[in-house]
Amino acid sequence: MRQDTDPRVTSERDALGQFLDYQRETILLKSEGLTREQLGQPIPTSGLTLAGILYHLALNEESWLEVRFAGLPRRPEWEDVDWDADPDWEFRTALSMDPDDLRDRYRDACDRGRQAAAAAASLDQLSAFVGDDDWRFTLRWVLLHLIEETSRHAGHADLLREAIDGAVGE
Repeated sequence: MRQDTDPRVTSERDALGQFLDYQRETILLKSEGLTREQLGQPIPTSGLTLAGILYHLALNEESWLEVRFAGLPRRPEWEDVDWDADPDWEFRTALSMDPDDLRDRYRDACDRGRQAAAAAASLDQLSAFVGDDDWRFTLRWVLLHLIEETSRHAGHADLLREAIDGAVGE
């Protein structure tokens, strides 16, 4: 295979994006074809649902890439949430959402996340967010964080989907 066409030979930035996109697609695959009731079905040992995972990951994409990294304002639906009073708001409210709307919401958040990452000058660009002690993070850090977060929930989604209808695999 020629090196310039081998997907394993790529830049660090492209590799991070590809690994994150693979996990994003896994999440969507695990939710395809399910009804609202199925998306809202937990397993006996957890209250976690596929609906909640989709909405939670949409929030994470937007919070980390759009708001904290790029410095954009919060999306209106998150603006008035009292996270201290209802820390599981996105998991709870996802249960009443239409399955196609949830999947589209997540896809749109991922698209905007890709745009925010693409607009960065480099993986070393610092976030607009400044935390305690002037702490900021790089695009590299946030992409790695989202890979970790999305991968963890992809594992949860795999178990949830198998419990719902026996579907397994990527």
